[in-house]
Amino acid sequence: MRVEKTTLRGSRIVLEPLCERHLPGLAAAIEDGSLWEIPVTVVPHPRDLGPFLHDARAQFAAGSELAFTIVDGASGAVVGSTRFRSIAAAHRRVEIGFTFIARTWQRTYANTEAKYLMMAHAFKRWRCNRVEFVTDVLNTASRRALARIGAREEGVLRSHMVMRDGRIRDSAVYSVVAAEWPRVRDGLRGRLENA
Repeated sequence: MRVEKTTLRGSRIVLEPLCERHLPGLAAAIEDGSLWEIPVTVVPHPRDLGPFLHDARAQFAAGSELAFTIVDGASGAVVGSTRFRSIAAAHRRVEIGFTFIARTWQRTYANTEAKYLMMAHAFKRWRCNRVEFVTDVLNTASRRALARIGAREEGVLRSHMVMRDGRIRDSAVYSVVAAEWPRVRDGLRGRLENA
């Protein structure tokens, strides 16, 4: 697993490695729906994108994360961000998370194609055994979306995180393993063709 900054291109979405030129577009995407105010997510405030980028660079340098900006291929609009997290090369395991998408782009092809591109990269290029997803147990929209893309719910990590408001969060864990990827891949391709 060589973790390198690379652009992932789909038919409608492009995942570009997060960089400074994306920050104004990310600020606009976050403002579209006041995403930082949603209590079941961890989205930076538009004014806090400098530290967000700094943290992404530090995590990449440590070999543990690779952050992307989600860009609509046709318009060039920045629609959100996502990243590979908790990269465990020795175990061929990675988490996809820290995903946020502008409200206007939610329930469109954007998230589906972004997840497809990332899982395809993880399973084909990195030859991962497992791709994980971790979300707030109260985030029903995220949990439904993960089930729709074919991820399997594995359980709940109790008292897993402390949220900004001080709430102790339980996190639901989902995964797709290598043996399931062909079925999940075909399902995602079908969803994208009909989106």
